[in-house]
Amino acid sequence: MVFFRICVWPLMLLCITWGALALWFDGPPARWLAGTMSAGFAAGCLVLLVRLRPFSRAVLIVGFVLLAMVTWWSLIPPHNDRDWYPDVARLPRAAIEGSRMTIENLRNFDYLTETDYTERWETRTYNLDTLRGVDMFLFYWGPTLIAHTITSWDFGGGQHLAISIETRKEKGEFYSAVRGFFRQYELYYVVADERDVVRLRTNYRGDQGYLYRLRMRPDHARALLIDYLGEVNRLAEHPRWYNALTHNCTTMIRYHIKEVGGSQPWDWRILANGRLDELGYERGSIVTSLPFSELKQRSNIMEKAQAADSSPDFSEQIREGLPGEEGGSFSEERG
Repeated sequence: MVFFRICVWPLMLLCITWGALALWFDGPPARWLAGTMSAGFAAGCLVLLVRLRPFSRAVLIVGFVLLAMVTWWSLIPPHNDRDWYPDVARLPRAAIEGSRMTIENLRNFDYLTETDYTERWETRTYNLDTLRGVDMFLFYWGPTLIAHTITSWDFGGGQHLAISIETRKEKGEFYSAVRGFFRQYELYYVVADERDVVRLRTNYRGDQGYLYRLRMRPDHARALLIDYLGEVNRLAEHPRWYNALTHNCTTMIRYHIKEVGGSQPWDWRILANGRLDELGYERGSIVTSLPFSELKQRSNIMEKAQAADSSPDFSEQIREGLPGEEGGSFSEERG
């Protein structure tokens, strides 16, 4: 029984903490009521575990309460009709007819500051037969263990299509890493010009940006893009929740790659995605012709992005001198 208690108590405390936070963040809009329910839930569960005997009965009752909590929480519906910030107000859509791909509500904002911008939502067409490959951006805004990832497809001739998987925030909301574990933000795919999503981070937020060319054949790059756009269209009809652990900017990329047949064994750096370039280097998904430290240094695009700013050839300028190589096999952990 002592061993049972030692094993069960940490798990119970973890689950009770999660339940209390779920009630606080996702419970009633009235803060006093959410706080009362959260504190009452935690206190009630702890009293049962401390006072009720036998201990196994207390664990069983608390377990049923937690199951009810998870059921309620999982049934909270996401929505597409909230009062959104302008930069996530429109949902992109994609249509593919043969090799012709059309994107509606592609974002191409012109920024004066991070929050002061001119809105430009565009419709663009792309020829899938000209698709050459895929690039990956990593952006660091603080501790380098965590980064934001953006995927960008290269159609040649200076034409790039960037997709950034983010939170869709309502007016008055702000991003919180803790809130990201709960039902606080809908999932949003920003389909954009690189001068928007890349320049926003490097030039206006001051994030450290790195760009890596992925070793992926054009046919695999095409399959990956089509899978991405399938999710873009699904989100326009059926919203889903963002989750900082299971549905974020990096784990969703892993899901897409697996959907099109890519092998993506689990690694702790998928969560600590600030080390994703290191993982890609080890697996041969990015250039390995240079020592990793030199590759990372040459992949830093900060100075080039700031110098290019709003230039029409922004994408070409940030790629000047970028290490890269063609070829590679998607089935061999490249991409």
